[in-house]
Amino acid sequence: MHIASCQFEQHGAIIQHIFNHAIANTTALYEYEPRDMARIAAWFAQKEGLYPVLGAFDEKGDLMGFASYGPFRGFPANLYSVEHSVYVHSDHRGKGVALKLMQALIQAAKDAGLHMMVGGIDASNNASIALHKKLGFEHAGTLKEVGYKFNRWLDLAFYQLKLSE
Repeated sequence: MHIASCQFEQHGAIIQHIFNHAIANTTALYEYEPRDMARIAAWFAQKEGLYPVLGAFDEKGDLMGFASYGPFRGFPANLYSVEHSVYVHSDHRGKGVALKLMQALIQAAKDAGLHMMVGGIDASNNASIALHKKLGFEHAGTLKEVGYKFNRWLDLAFYQLKLSE
């Protein structure tokens, strides 16, 4: 497995597939409708030159998962804080892909001089919570019943990692 940057032209379709699988089958994304390719293109355009989109690739060069970060809130005082996301293709879960992606993403954020990385995780996503704790993230709080999907209320847990002093 190796980590490298993703580009829309090469990786947009598989990233769309990973996003849409998560939307349809999990509470990792609090969305109902699949993302069309125009939305994936816009997502890449928002990241370009500002925020990394890192992919984990197998020995054949196939994308197994991706991670990125973007602004945490839109206020000037939040400039040094980012909110991240990590998604792994359903065929590659449980293989350490998310761990490798997160390690690379954390290093990229440190290299960019950022101070805080925040993750909003559905409180029932035990695997993601365990991963974040393993990486040193601390639970900052949980917002109760702020999402509704699959006929149930969802709690959103926030985890944060201090990147610099």
